[in-house]
Amino acid sequence: MTKNLERYVRHARRIRHERYVWAGCALVALGLALVSDLGPHRLWGVVAGTGYAVAAVLASGERSRPAARAVAVAGAVVVPLVSSVAAGLGQLEVAVVELSGRLLLATGSPYAADPAFVADFNPYLPGMAFFGVLPGDPRWWLGGVFVVALAAAGLYRTRLLACPLVALPVAVGGTDLPVVGLMCLGIVLAGQGRSGRAGLVLGVAAALKWTAWPALPVALALVAVRRGGLPSARYVAVALSTATAGVMPFALADPSGFYRSAIAFPLGLTDIASPAASPLPGHLLAVYVPGGRVIALALLTVGALLIGVSLLVRPPGTARAAAARLALGLGLAMTLMPSTRFGYLVYPLTLGALAYRMRQPRNTPAHPSTEATTA
Repeated sequence: MTKNLERYVRHARRIRHERYVWAGCALVALGLALVSDLGPHRLWGVVAGTGYAVAAVLASGERSRPAARAVAVAGAVVVPLVSSVAAGLGQLEVAVVELSGRLLLATGSPYAADPAFVADFNPYLPGMAFFGVLPGDPRWWLGGVFVVALAAAGLYRTRLLACPLVALPVAVGGTDLPVVGLMCLGIVLAGQGRSGRAGLVLGVAAALKWTAWPALPVALALVAVRRGGLPSARYVAVALSTATAGVMPFALADPSGFYRSAIAFPLGLTDIASPAASPLPGHLLAVYVPGGRVIALALLTVGALLIGVSLLVRPPGTARAAAARLALGLGLAMTLMPSTRFGYLVYPLTLGALAYRMRQPRNTPAHPSTEATTA
């Protein structure tokens, strides 16, 4: 009798929890539709808000919970994505990737020779331009790589895909999605002792965007702890050669264009400012505090140094620990960057979800070889 009562209480709590989660997502989506001045975001907010609201209603019963999650994904991802692509609506990143692909085919460089507007700057590394070369809207490929990489990493989570921080960029165009997906896969491969494959995957991610580069030393520390010197050397050789092959030929072919778009523009060293200006601590410091940009950059540097020291003093011994360490470091970085946006929080969210997914069962001692098998 007591066990049945306990099961009922746990069941009721799960239902209430999930129902409130979808209701909260509905409020976030509808709130974005009201406050945003971007058409793609307003469209997503209305459609996703409706889907989340229906999911909240369906989540009231145990048998309806899978249906609720399916409705949340359909309402927050599938319908807005198809509608936005059909209507030709997308945020600026989509146009930037498409332009970089056209420039790559026409000139051999993904960077504009004389950028005059925000849309002319390509702040990504050369590998991102290949999403603009592939046929169709880049969003199909950006989201596809993200989903496939997470599936390969063993992160099957409908609720993660339906989360607003993930669903919004999938629908309107998010260049961070394939990067963080490959980072998750690379960490898992490193935890499994597949140093060469981990280096290849993370090298590809590093050729897409600067935000992938912090994963390289974290994965190296993990490989070094688990496998030792030779696999570590193999990992470094594969990762650096892959990243170099994806970046250096284009940087050398057009060094001024590469510097202006991929280095100076993200650092705020050009006459045209980056539109990344979400009210996170780093941006608020840079805007409202005298000398705030220097303070934010100093805090960012201190955070990076502390994470680096932690890798030397207490390197991660499991893929779960590495994912958690990377999530912490990127979470600090994304909140302290002077030019930042809420969308960057998809990095700590996804990596944190990966770490949670690989948590050890209760009353079961953690052991590296066990995680390498189950990760």
